[in-house]
Amino acid sequence: MTVALPDIGRDLGASFASLQWTVTGYTLSLASLILLAGGLGDRYGRKRIFLLGVAGFTFASVLCAAVPDVGTLIGARILQGIGGALMAPASMAILQSTIAPGDRPRAIGTWSGFAGIAGVLAPFVGGWLLSLGSWRWIFLINVPVAVIVLVVTMRHIPETRDDESSGMDWGGSALALVTLAAATYALTAIPANPGGPGALASALVAVAAGIGFVCYEQRTTSPMLPALLRKSRSFVSINVITFIVYGAFGVFSLIFTIALETVAGYSPAEAGSTLLPITIISLALSPSSGKLAARVGPRWQLTIGPVLCGAAALMALQIKPDTGYWSWVIPLECVFGLGTATMVAPLTSVALSSLPGGHVGVASAVNNAVARGAALLWIAALPPLVGLTGASYAQSEAFQPGYRLACVICAAALFVAGAVAAAVFRNHTPCDRRPLVARSLPHPLSRQLRGAKVVSTFSIPHRPDFWRRNL
Repeated sequence: MTVALPDIGRDLGASFASLQWTVTGYTLSLASLILLAGGLGDRYGRKRIFLLGVAGFTFASVLCAAVPDVGTLIGARILQGIGGALMAPASMAILQSTIAPGDRPRAIGTWSGFAGIAGVLAPFVGGWLLSLGSWRWIFLINVPVAVIVLVVTMRHIPETRDDESSGMDWGGSALALVTLAAATYALTAIPANPGGPGALASALVAVAAGIGFVCYEQRTTSPMLPALLRKSRSFVSINVITFIVYGAFGVFSLIFTIALETVAGYSPAEAGSTLLPITIISLALSPSSGKLAARVGPRWQLTIGPVLCGAAALMALQIKPDTGYWSWVIPLECVFGLGTATMVAPLTSVALSSLPGGHVGVASAVNNAVARGAALLWIAALPPLVGLTGASYAQSEAFQPGYRLACVICAAALFVAGAVAAAVFRNHTPCDRRPLVARSLPHPLSRQLRGAKVVSTFSIPHRPDFWRRNL
């Protein structure tokens, strides 16, 4: 999608703000509904929700390929985001609930590697599809891929669910959607017209809905954000880092690809091919990265990874009309690839292992929602704040000043994320490997086992009714 933005803008006569919305419209529905989708998977079956998401995403992709104007494209992209929201948390919850705890770090590393491959191959394949003559092929390519995914999932993925899942938080989901939608519109509109009534009204709506969301979550019996999530220091910290890192990633990936085409003069296929080193590095290193984090802890990888990505963002300041493909762009992507391969697997592993196994669906959903919401808000806010508006994406002289400032901001944010990780994750023990002490057991077992440790690699409920029923 990012590689195709200039072509889409020219073909549909879209402004930079409209092109932003083709990206943020998808991310808006994805981030708003991903928490609800995690709960749906826990309650009704993760495999079932994943299959529904793949089917919905594919249907919306066909709509995207057939749109006559940019407004309709934005609407189709919002529908596509709903399918993505159903897929994202279910995929990680399936992995976490079907693989033994000792094997999860390697599995998550493999998953992260292939997720990175998919994300990086997309611009490369997108550039090749654009060479066929139409940007619409970038959506139609999803159809045969989805057919393969559906067949493999139905044949080889077991169904899992959380038997203790309670009701769904429909009210919280609605308030989250209103909050993010209003905030995104306000962040896009205020830099262009600070005193506009629409921008100010949307900002007020975002604040009111956000306050309403917090109040509602504290009172409802089935909150999207259980109290357990808010009490886990590791879980809160890793999501703060996720917000910073993926927000910077979202903006940098958007503007860097456009810079290669608009400033350096690369074709879409050439711009997409520059990202191939990230694919290779992610495939080679992500599984080992997951294993290393499990062995020595995630602290140093969560520190070094963002710093490497920040260094790549500073290297991107050198993009100009005569920037060499092999002499500068490919080394830049290698540094960025090393950063992501170092960081993504331990980041995902910490997010999932900071809570008991029964909450894996909602833990995955929260972390995905933070990542997508960060990209949504950063992409909505940062480009107009640095002056990337109107048709600047098509004019090298107009694009470069804002592009350079955005690169510096993204680099600074990534350095901050590395510093936060170094300060917070001095020691991290996965929740499913923490010893369960006898005092957590109800009377009379606690008297008999006082002072002893019960060590388990499984998440055992610590509730009197559980022990009375099973012992």
